[in-house]
Amino acid sequence: MNGESQNARERLVQDFQTVIQDAEDLLKATAGQTGEKIEAVRARAEQNLRKARARLDELQGDVMERTKAAAKATDQLVHENPWQSVALATAVGFLVGIMTGRR
Repeated sequence: MNGESQNARERLVQDFQTVIQDAEDLLKATAGQTGEKIEAVRARAEQNLRKARARLDELQGDVMERTKAAAKATDQLVHENPWQSVALATAVGFLVGIMTGRR
């Protein structure tokens, strides 16, 4: 479940990056248009984009910290239990081989 949560966070970060980039491109494309309404919308959009980018940076940092912590915990577990880790990896590889061999 934790791995799925990590993947979901990473996909969310990627989706946010895409949305922010698209919004920035849209703002650049409408830069030549004038008028009070368009200027107000552009100002509000730019402010919201700055907030979204700051939040995205926080999420990325959180994802990186969690990834590093998980890798460190896994490394420690493998070093403490090397033979059990080898046995588990062998069993998982065997099961994956059986499952892919059926196709």
